[in-house]
Amino acid sequence: MIRIAISGALGKMGRNVAASIAERSDCTVCCGIDLRQDDSLGFPVYTSFQDMQEKPDVIIDYSHPSCLDSLLSYAKSTGTPVVLATTGYSDAQLAQIRQAAEQVALFSSFNMSIGIQLLMALSKKAAAVLGTQFDIEIIEKHHNQKIDAPSGTAIMLANAICEESDPPKHLVYDRHSVRKKREVNEIGMHSIRGGTIVGEHEVLFAGPDECISLKHTASSKRVFAEGSVNAAMFLVGKAPMLYDMKHLLAEA
Repeated sequence: MIRIAISGALGKMGRNVAASIAERSDCTVCCGIDLRQDDSLGFPVYTSFQDMQEKPDVIIDYSHPSCLDSLLSYAKSTGTPVVLATTGYSDAQLAQIRQAAEQVALFSSFNMSIGIQLLMALSKKAAAVLGTQFDIEIIEKHHNQKIDAPSGTAIMLANAICEESDPPKHLVYDRHSVRKKREVNEIGMHSIRGGTIVGEHEVLFAGPDECISLKHTASSKRVFAEGSVNAAMFLVGKAPMLYDMKHLLAEA
């Protein structure tokens, strides 16, 4: 039985992860970490990693970028692998994650959905086939409580497309202040925030007299929770390295 600790246990995603684990027979929640405390979840919740009495086999993190230092410090000192599902990391923090992965197994993805991985693969294929004949725009929609924009998933999609682009493309986040025609090597990035939208990502390829749209819509946060639990089960026993969804899908 794999013992999982949930960082950010009292948040919406943390609760979805706990619910997903409760339906499985191969893993269990041994404890949670959160700035708040709640004894009603069926497992202990601590306010810091140092206070944990249990020794988890793996940690799933849905907390906040500000918690990264203490999370990585605990992971490296104990050798505990971590699924990093939090978004909004700075470039410096991403470099910190890559460095920590030299000492402990880490799994990082801006989106834990299998469907998003397929969207990314299809977008790369479309970009390779369509070349410079089609302009590319990425539109992402999320609920009105999401802080970071554009979403980490939108950036992940853009970076994947850039890998297939020749000449190289650059991302344009704010077009209202630019009074000129669209350049052929742009990828437009657009963020919409409103209501309770769980997550929607669309990659639009606009060409001469035709458009191609690739789109993924998440109906609930549960799809991300289940993906992160699968990532946690995959990560247990792995050698130090920075893993992502490609590694998980390849093993599956």
